[in-house]
Amino acid sequence: MRRLDVDPTRVEMGWIIDYCAQALRNIIIGIGGRYDGFTMQSKFGIAVGSECMAILAIVRDLADLRERLDQITVAFDKSGKPVTTGDLEVGGAMTAWMRNTVNPTLMCTAEYQPCMVHAGPFANIAVGQSSIIADRIGLKMFDYHVTESGFGADIGFEKFWNVKCRYSGLTPHVSVLTTTIRALKMHGGGPKVVAGLALPEEYTKEDVGLVEKGCANMIHHINTVRKAGINPVVCINCFHTDTEDEVKAVRKAAEAAGARCAKSTHWADGGDGALELADAVIEACDEQNKFQFLYPLDIKLRDRVALIAKEVYGADGVAWTPEAEAKAKMLESDAKYDDYATMMVKTHLSLSHDPALKGVPEGWTLPIRDVLIYSGAKFLCPCAGMISLMPGTCSNPAFRRVDVDVNTGRVTGLF
Repeated sequence: MRRLDVDPTRVEMGWIIDYCAQALRNIIIGIGGRYDGFTMQSKFGIAVGSECMAILAIVRDLADLRERLDQITVAFDKSGKPVTTGDLEVGGAMTAWMRNTVNPTLMCTAEYQPCMVHAGPFANIAVGQSSIIADRIGLKMFDYHVTESGFGADIGFEKFWNVKCRYSGLTPHVSVLTTTIRALKMHGGGPKVVAGLALPEEYTKEDVGLVEKGCANMIHHINTVRKAGINPVVCINCFHTDTEDEVKAVRKAAEAAGARCAKSTHWADGGDGALELADAVIEACDEQNKFQFLYPLDIKLRDRVALIAKEVYGADGVAWTPEAEAKAKMLESDAKYDDYATMMVKTHLSLSHDPALKGVPEGWTLPIRDVLIYSGAKFLCPCAGMISLMPGTCSNPAFRRVDVDVNTGRVTGLF
């Protein structure tokens, strides 16, 4: 086996654990004797943020998985060349471990509608979609196939549009944009929502004016979908606290922006509550669309990022840190990376990089601090703002409410 001469300051791949533990984001390993490893800085990420999960979401078959698991960049050597999983001769073992993961899990809804659960990549780090394999199976089995694209039109849909559709060769007839009265109130200037704490009363009492202000965010997302040439349908995911006047305000704004709009009460009524939405989707599917990508593959990484920032996020421009720009220039100069997808890393809580900026922020610049290299998935991931690959627990974690009835064995507090 050749000497890899790994540069210990340029190790790209960390450890993976399926657990929220912010203390493991940045660690030191190898403390101890000579048999305890090399002392160096390292890190942990969560499983859904790993490159293995990203690869699973976009492979076409087992052979594709095997090939990609040999191409993951683990580190760089002291001359600046990538050291891959293939160099370490671990691709075969990784494939043996993951071979059954290419098979989607067939499950069903509470009303016994079939659904496939396959892959779970973070949309603010990876592609954020159900797998290509599951889509191909679904399209062979059903008249209408619905596939998830997570974390908003600015992240999930943009990656579906410009990455997944390219990788799969498939294009959709319609895109459903789901919104809630609560979310629109927040984007209209409502009080801060804190995970684990009760919603402020503004979100459960009627306030049509707050909803109307928040509709600007929804309209921005509608316009993003329309730039792809796809027919948008807005689903108002209604809760029992929403009023008819609030729903009317959303419907009026959505239709004025060129989208169909349907009220859906599936939260309370199951499938019967989603019939209006189903009809709107079928109508949209029957119309022609003119699908087009945002950018051609022959433009460089920084130009792609500038287009996404302006056309999807609404930024005035992009500001690269010196380190990130140097890395981008290095990647642009190497033809090996020309066909890599541009996979933006950004918060899902705002159109911008700042989670606190709600609505449709104006007069801002997107900061890029790093570019992650996922060479197995063939992703280049420009990082905007502070996104962590390892989430932490909130101030009121859910485990406080989970328990077991020792007499019946029944678990409580999960929902």
